[in-house]
Amino acid sequence: MMRKVLIATRNPNKVRELQQLLSSVIECVALPEEAPEVDEDGSSFYENASKKAREYSRLTHLPTIAEDSGLEVDALNGAPGVFSARFAGPLADAGANNRHLLERLRGISSEDRTARFVCCMIYREGDSEHEFRGEVRGRIAPQLSGTSGFGYDPLFIPEGYTQTFAEMTAELKNSMSHRYQAIRQLTAFLKHRG
Repeated sequence: MMRKVLIATRNPNKVRELQQLLSSVIECVALPEEAPEVDEDGSSFYENASKKAREYSRLTHLPTIAEDSGLEVDALNGAPGVFSARFAGPLADAGANNRHLLERLRGISSEDRTARFVCCMIYREGDSEHEFRGEVRGRIAPQLSGTSGFGYDPLFIPEGYTQTFAEMTAELKNSMSHRYQAIRQLTAFLKHRG
């Protein structure tokens, strides 16, 4: 029987992606509707992911996977970083965040639009915590392109490609994404534990 593990996110896109990639090693359990929000007030992806894993593991008494991820743009000194989901304001959606990013990069040349997606994933069981990190480098496109994916995918072109993540198939994007890299490490860890 597969171990039940809580996926500590309310983002349905992340839940779906994690379920697809982890279904061979664990039974993914969704966050209960009544679970309170955990304030992501850390100064790093690690701090936010660790806090969510700790709080939701304590609440549900289940092993828990939590992650925090985002976009770091070199020309903006690493912004939006931990503020990726609320770059254009606390109630901003992906469209507003993308428009705000393009506005902030106005006048910045293509070669200076280097960026990276970073994912910090935490697996917590009891008092034991393990960190897994993934990163994919690329650059920010001059305009939105593509309809797949979510978040900053319509603006991010990974190194070695001319398409944005949002123009790629889910399979191609998942094969290189920051989240996939972290999940691959986590999957190997879970398989080793048995």
